[in-house]
Amino acid sequence: MPVIASWAPARTRREQPRHDGRVHRKTVTVVFCDVVGSTALGDVADPEALQALLARYFERMKAVVASYGGSVEKFIGDAVMAVFGVPAVHEDDALRAVRAAAEMRDAFPSLGVRGRIGVNTGEVVVGTAERLATGDAVNVAARLQQAAEPNEILLGKATHDLVRFAVDAVPVEPLELKGKAEPVAAYRLEAVREAPERAHDAPFVGREREVASIRGAWERAVAAERCELVTVIGDAGVGKSRLVAETLAELDARVVRGRCLPYGDGITYWPVLGVVNQLGARPVDEAAAEAIGSLVGEVNRVAGPDEVGWAFRKLLEQEAPLIVVFDDLQWGEETVLDLVEAVALLSTGAPILLVCMARPELLARRPEWPVGVRLEPLLPDAVDEILAALPEDTRARVASAAGGNPLFLTEMLAMAEKDGEVVVPPTLRALLGARLDQLDAAERTVLERGAVEGEIFHRGAVQAMLPADVQVTPKLAALVRRQLIRPDRTQIAGDDGFRFSHLLIRDAAYEALPKATRVELHERFADWLDQRPADVVELDEIVGYHLEQAASFRAELGQPDERLSLRAAARLATAARRRLRPGNDRMARGLFARAVQLTRPFTVDAKLELDYAETVHWVDAAAAVQISAAAAQRAQSAGDVLGDLLARMAEGYFRILSEARPDVDAVEALALKALPLAEAANDDAALVWIWRALGYGVANYRQEAEAWGEASLRCVEHARAAGWPKGEAFGLAGALMWGPRPADEALRTLDELANELADGAYDHKRAYLLAALGRFDDAWAVAAPATERMREFGDGRYLDGLFDIAALQGDYDLAVQYGQEVVAIVAERGLVAFQASFGVRLGTYLCRLGRFEDAAPYAAFALEMDPDDWAALAVQAQVLAHRGDDAAAEGLARAAVARGEETDMLTGQGDAHWGLAEVLLAAGRAEAAEEAFGQALDRYERK
Repeated sequence: MPVIASWAPARTRREQPRHDGRVHRKTVTVVFCDVVGSTALGDVADPEALQALLARYFERMKAVVASYGGSVEKFIGDAVMAVFGVPAVHEDDALRAVRAAAEMRDAFPSLGVRGRIGVNTGEVVVGTAERLATGDAVNVAARLQQAAEPNEILLGKATHDLVRFAVDAVPVEPLELKGKAEPVAAYRLEAVREAPERAHDAPFVGREREVASIRGAWERAVAAERCELVTVIGDAGVGKSRLVAETLAELDARVVRGRCLPYGDGITYWPVLGVVNQLGARPVDEAAAEAIGSLVGEVNRVAGPDEVGWAFRKLLEQEAPLIVVFDDLQWGEETVLDLVEAVALLSTGAPILLVCMARPELLARRPEWPVGVRLEPLLPDAVDEILAALPEDTRARVASAAGGNPLFLTEMLAMAEKDGEVVVPPTLRALLGARLDQLDAAERTVLERGAVEGEIFHRGAVQAMLPADVQVTPKLAALVRRQLIRPDRTQIAGDDGFRFSHLLIRDAAYEALPKATRVELHERFADWLDQRPADVVELDEIVGYHLEQAASFRAELGQPDERLSLRAAARLATAARRRLRPGNDRMARGLFARAVQLTRPFTVDAKLELDYAETVHWVDAAAAVQISAAAAQRAQSAGDVLGDLLARMAEGYFRILSEARPDVDAVEALALKALPLAEAANDDAALVWIWRALGYGVANYRQEAEAWGEASLRCVEHARAAGWPKGEAFGLAGALMWGPRPADEALRTLDELANELADGAYDHKRAYLLAALGRFDDAWAVAAPATERMREFGDGRYLDGLFDIAALQGDYDLAVQYGQEVVAIVAERGLVAFQASFGVRLGTYLCRLGRFEDAAPYAAFALEMDPDDWAALAVQAQVLAHRGDDAAAEGLARAAVARGEETDMLTGQGDAHWGLAEVLLAAGRAEAAEEAFGQALDRYERK
């Protein structure tokens, strides 16, 4: 590191601030330094002497801070508050701050004071008129300073995480700090070391062409005995240092290195000094030797830039063959850039290879600078090789976020391997923040507006979020040149599409926006998007998301906005209803959950709550009951009579589907009481729920299939009027499958409604009807893809149709295999009504295989749920017959037949008569059994 003088240097061009006067969120490092015992000093020192001492102290502290690129915000009594990252963020702000803190501590003795220092890193708001930085990170830095011992430096955890590779620090007992509910981790700084070279643990892949370019330049330099210049240009982290290190390791050559520094005094010739010191030699030419001696402080005179450049060139020619590497040339002073160019152009008679590494900012300063290698992000195959150890889904997320940048890939790979999460390490956040702070105000504004839309964004959207007179296209072109974005296929007709070079840039640009600004921009983008409904797939979901973001940030700022929240909820609910299918698509459940969270602080929307409960029911039946009950309480408190009735009705409806011996009559009474209120209000959404409860709930439970079907058709009509494509969730296909309509007629009815009902569960019912008609190939062709869709959507009944089709085909072994799996799934989710229903059918098929004892538990469970379950009675009768209890078996079997005849479910009636026939056969009564089989055949044929 350079020797830091005690005065503040003038800013070089590369250090000019880019602060544009706007408010931003950014991550900075704050240093608080205070004098210990200043009150006591006042008691013993003359006021003028004390004033002079403090003036020297403040001047020295300010100079140290400035020399590392920090800004002194203010003096508070005897304390100094400095911020690193304002006006411009640097990727090493935390290390700069810690080095500054160490130098401030080392200056205390010469100033005749003792002090204590706290250093903390965190997100703050900058750009306000009152102060440089505002946020909790500032408060914690002050508290750390107060907790430090005299002449001690305490680092916050975030700071320590960023600099741990370059410091010696020991943890202290977690600190109880004012304003903090939990103890705060801190570290005592012992010493600051040189930062080590970045480790290269990942495989070196995908750079064959670039390696050949550098190797070829060295071969030309040796063959022609001349100087060759190769400049490797690339973004931070793209692998410049790794490329050069791997290439030079294969060459039989002497290599010396110099690095340009971004801050400090006396750094103009720092990279040249590094090379001279590594060579350990002086030019033979006396004049050249004197100039080099002047550079290193051996001669008491100052050599001019031309003289130093000439002498340095002579030294390199003398020591050749030689490879000279200059790193971070974008930070080099103009004098050094001139020197490197002069060596490349004027050296003669000696094989020298100059390898320069720089970020694209070098070309902004020197557009004519020759570029030998422009290092691009890695291609997908190379990325996959680096990330090979990760699971496929994690690998895809890391690859998407990192955009082929090797540093980003390896840092995020390390985090993913350690924690299993794809998170952005703080080192990368700092690097990305620094890159954004290099943009001018207009370019950054355009980039931030694009980030509001997302990883892919459109020129028109950016323009809509800016004043009309702002010219967006030139700024987008500039951002493309800077490789922050690239053109992409548009999703909006007549517009231009762009994509962020990698997701991390998008996130960094977005997170820098103040939340208040995000509110405005998200709503403005939603309004713009709403004007393009024909161009956008899933418009409601996307608009709902952006309105939700706006509402959420309003709430986080302590300014909840009812208008925004309800508007967002309405769009999310609409999107959810478009996705709503039986068993429910997980995405619909998530959309409903977000919608209810937005509405609950402001109003009671019982129908929205019930739609949410329906989707929850398929994964957690008890939770659906609780959601409905809570909605009823809120509706009652709000005086919403219809909402209260609907929610209590839905609570009972979910109990029918998930609990033993539900109060079906109470559900029917509530539905009939709500019906005239909903009809008078023309409330189609409420009428959907009422007819669902009367059909899928009440009529289905009572096994009145025709009434169930009629109620389901009412649901379809009202859903259509409400604009809800809700599909088979109303149970119509089930009613047609089990009810009295012949299979061919039921199939025609389903086909007529296919556009509204088509989903996995609907297709299962349709496949069953095809199988009932003997069209087994057609049935399996429909059922197999439906099963995969239901499995993908998380519908626990995805094997429901398969085991019935297998049974119709006579393959009871396959039917039992499928049946056991689906019963286990619905049981795990607490769907006990389905567990009983599926279990009885499974028991029926087990009996047909002669596995009566295996069937017994399924019948017992269903009878525990409902002692009058006639399908379960038929199975239990066959179990008893197998055990030899003929009289009891016949009694149960005839009760099952009698109860079944009170319903209109033909297939179930046939199964009951079949069960009776098996019982009679077991008792040796073949003639009576033949009659029972005939009755079963009659029901099957009628179906």
